[in-house]
Amino acid sequence: MENFAIILAYLLIGMGLRRIPAFPPETGNVLNLFVIHISLPALVLIKIPELVLAPNLLTPAFMPWAMLLISCSVILILSKMLKWDRPTTGCLLLLVPLGNTSFLGIPMVRAFFGDQAIPYAVLYDQLGSFLALATYGSLILAIYGTGKNRPTIQDVLKKIISFPPFIALVLAFLLKSFTYPPMTVSILNALSSTLVPVVMIAVGFQLTLRLSREATTQLCIGLSIKLVGAPLAALFICKAAGLEGEAVRVSVFESGMPPMISAGALAILSNLSPNLTAALVGLGIILSFATLPVLYQLL
Repeated sequence: MENFAIILAYLLIGMGLRRIPAFPPETGNVLNLFVIHISLPALVLIKIPELVLAPNLLTPAFMPWAMLLISCSVILILSKMLKWDRPTTGCLLLLVPLGNTSFLGIPMVRAFFGDQAIPYAVLYDQLGSFLALATYGSLILAIYGTGKNRPTIQDVLKKIISFPPFIALVLAFLLKSFTYPPMTVSILNALSSTLVPVVMIAVGFQLTLRLSREATTQLCIGLSIKLVGAPLAALFICKAAGLEGEAVRVSVFESGMPPMISAGALAILSNLSPNLTAALVGLGIILSFATLPVLYQLL
């Protein structure tokens, strides 16, 4: 619960800064740029080398990718049916499949399941959400964040390979067998620790509850899929496949986390419906106070 309170405090700080004339309207974008070029790459460089694979951890490793596939398919179908514009579709394709499985997910798993379940949450986050943000996220941003014209394959590839977190991901895998010097570790830890406060302050700065009727409908659809539909689908799949155990329960629980903070920063920076993005991230966190305990009871 402490992490919920911390995130809400960051949101309120951002909302407060918006009322101070000294902070220009582009403050949110500047903060997001810092995260994309500094905080997130630092986190990638720290976390990826820590990955340790084991055969008994397949469910936490594959569940987030199954949820991504299902969520992405549903969003694309709804986008075509409801005739959403490209920024809205890109926003929902980025935020609905990717959950806040680290800053919120790991502490919530600890609170509900205990310390022994944390490795499953870490694996779900690092092999799932984290890698998806750097790969799938790069692809969505390249396709939907380049304006009204459809980008060419060359445009998409150029966007992906020049995306700072993706560059950091490649470097992290190349350097996985090496040990960082202590000073490098200290610097990376310090920089990566700025991700959540900076992003949430930026989200709070750009958060607005005064959405159009159409955007409100999109908000409700997005959060319904993320907080309710996805975890129920994950639970059904596991039950149908006869999967049991704590790793499975933690995986289903993680699938019900609210939209990822970092994904929100990327969406806002790429002008993918900034107001809808901020509402998805901010209200998603608040509503998860109610949905996560209910989900735990179903497990």
